[in-house]
Amino acid sequence: MKALFSAILAFSLSLLSSLAGSFRTVVIDAGHGGRDIGGSYGKVYEKWLALDTAMRVEKKLRALGFRTVMTRSNDEFISLPGRVKIGNSHPNSIFVSIHYNFTWKRDVSGLETFYCTGHSKPLADAVQRGMLGEVNSVNRGSKFARYYVIRHADHPAILVEGGFVSNSRERGRTKEGWYREAIADGIVKGIVEYNNLRRSGKVH
Repeated sequence: MKALFSAILAFSLSLLSSLAGSFRTVVIDAGHGGRDIGGSYGKVYEKWLALDTAMRVEKKLRALGFRTVMTRSNDEFISLPGRVKIGNSHPNSIFVSIHYNFTWKRDVSGLETFYCTGHSKPLADAVQRGMLGEVNSVNRGSKFARYYVIRHADHPAILVEGGFVSNSRERGRTKEGWYREAIADGIVKGIVEYNNLRRSGKVH
């Protein structure tokens, strides 16, 4: 019984630390991979765009002193539960899943960021602001959604959509390195802003 109490206490302290004060670790989840190519048009595959952007985000965060964990760093398939398991195994962390969008409505474009819980919304808001500060795009807002990887996260978690591969203009931009670099810059700026808000006690 004493061991069980100690385990519960340790888990509770870990959860509280993830919701208050600054955080040390960012788990970066490059969407799709392997046999799961994600949204695509011709030879433009979401899985490659997401991985490239995620690797840029990781490099920038590490340069700023954050500890980073990638759910994948190459073209491999990882199940949704597997991604969640990786994220939840790191205390005092946040989870950022990076994607590019697709719809059959070819005129739809823009950036959006999803959250599933109230304590994740400030992170989503900050990253959305960060991306829009770097690229001129339609603001589709930060929105509630129940995507698996953010719904089952123990820590603040968001899913970022960096543009529509189904829109010809936006697809052309996603193929350019400068655009993915700008999206990465925006994500990182949002993460830094959110960390500062956590450190100052303005969000929990």
